[in-house]
Amino acid sequence: MADYKAPLRDMRFVLNEVFDVATLWSQLPQLAEVVDQETALAVLEEAGKVTSKTIAPLNRASDEEGCQWDNGAVSTPAGFIEAYRTYAEGGWVGVGGDPQFGGMGMPKAISAQVEEMVNASSLAFGLYPMLTAGACLSINAHASEALKQQYLPNMYAGVWAGSMCLTEPHAGTDLGIIRTKAEPQADGSYHVSGTKIFITGGEHDLTENIIHLVLAKLPDAPAGPKGISLFLVPKFLVNADGSLGARNPANCGSIEHKMGIQGSSTCVMNFDSAVGYLVGEPNKGLAAMFTMMNYERLGVGIQGLASAERSYQNAVEYARDRLQSRSPSGPQAKDKVADPIIVHPDVRRMLLTMKALIEGGRAFSTYVAMQLDSAKYSEDPVTRKRGEELVALLTPVAKAFLTDTGLECAVHGQQVFGGHGYIREWGQEQLVRDVRITQIYEGTNGIQALDLMGRKVVGSGGALYRVFADEIRQFIGTAGSDLGEFTQPLGAALEQLDGLTEWVLEQAKGNPHEIGAASVEYLHAFGYVAYGYMWALMARAAKVGEGDEAFYGAKLGTARFYFARLLPRVDSLVASVKAGSETLYLLDAAQF
Repeated sequence: MADYKAPLRDMRFVLNEVFDVATLWSQLPQLAEVVDQETALAVLEEAGKVTSKTIAPLNRASDEEGCQWDNGAVSTPAGFIEAYRTYAEGGWVGVGGDPQFGGMGMPKAISAQVEEMVNASSLAFGLYPMLTAGACLSINAHASEALKQQYLPNMYAGVWAGSMCLTEPHAGTDLGIIRTKAEPQADGSYHVSGTKIFITGGEHDLTENIIHLVLAKLPDAPAGPKGISLFLVPKFLVNADGSLGARNPANCGSIEHKMGIQGSSTCVMNFDSAVGYLVGEPNKGLAAMFTMMNYERLGVGIQGLASAERSYQNAVEYARDRLQSRSPSGPQAKDKVADPIIVHPDVRRMLLTMKALIEGGRAFSTYVAMQLDSAKYSEDPVTRKRGEELVALLTPVAKAFLTDTGLECAVHGQQVFGGHGYIREWGQEQLVRDVRITQIYEGTNGIQALDLMGRKVVGSGGALYRVFADEIRQFIGTAGSDLGEFTQPLGAALEQLDGLTEWVLEQAKGNPHEIGAASVEYLHAFGYVAYGYMWALMARAAKVGEGDEAFYGAKLGTARFYFARLLPRVDSLVASVKAGSETLYLLDAAQF
């Protein structure tokens, strides 16, 4: 298996040459105070070192060892404690955190690159700081000043960790039917009781305390999702002076035995009148949690991207070295018994598919991160509103499309290895197992597609869609004739997506099944068009790039491959959606 190398050159290309993020930061006063291009590059260089040298070497062994549960205590694989300490001491847990409480204050466009690096190094390891950073976001946005002061500094420092406790044995996506209760106490605290499952990092040995964010219902709460509140429940209570006090009855009943991410502790958590503190307003817990989840959903998409990148690096190295058969055009390595498999058309198809989807995904995730930065930091209400609209529209696409293509890429990488890809020692089968969870948690990809189609597109009457589509149209109109080979097929695909959007909007008026029937294929069509926009932007930047001809030439070649071989997938997706929902209901339940 190849040693992981952080793709810093490609990250710099996307940040500086494609999007010119430094200009955006200079227009956002809060960011202008903490980051410029030079600072950002230094941050990425250091993140590349710690992830590739400290975390990546643990990936395979940690998969073999996994986490261990013993009477409520969970131990992580060998090396995780030391690596987490190194990662935390570098400030990486709080890379996007509020500087007021000890975070670095980096924009999401930078922390997104760091997330990719840590997750490509080890997806299982990367989940621990990811959940902590997400919990900090919700606490910082919704908790009282006292709770912020008491918990955020140690969480950003990586001394304490965070977890998100939503799912229950009977309630997955339908959180409105959760049973966990919170009883108010005379001192203003609450006693939280209930069982949560699939809790990432619910218990472990990496930090001295774990801060759980728990969804629960107050005694007088209204039924359904409008009756959910959010509570901060620490593993150890915290004394007034900041020292740790008594153990809270928030215990790990077991850890899940699962397909992948074996180094991540996925816990069943039992809360037995555990002391908790209200975060935000009563019965508005979902809104507080969604502050975290919007960032987490982009983060999960980046996990798909990261797994694909790691698989690609392995596959390219293997394809250059593995000798099998001769090139269709005749021997290429005449001094060897056979040619390296990278000469074969099908191997090139797989590698180029991976490369095109990975680099398109990196540009797209960075684009979405920039919208998060605009929505959070802009002082111009118009800019802020536009950022919020694009975040709302694109977050489900980022989560679902990046992870669906992430699995596709991981499987391609495994296939390049042939039989060796099925063997543990090469690492490719682990990436397939690990990345599979990304399509499931933080809302399954089917739920993401319903969110895009139902809430964002149909729910807005197409208005949110038009914000993004009009931006692409404006780009096409001003791009110039030298980009015609990219903008013409992009324009044609956008017209198809326009027409498909209008078709679903019309069909949804008369048939409630059409939204769900269209949603997954619609999201994929949307994703391919969005990546087409990203590749057109990258092609424009590559055409004017100076020096490094091999790099820019590879960008243009990959862009041409994307438009020739991947964007046409939109055609079949449009046909599938327009077939309608009728064929989904031709069988009774008993006929399946």
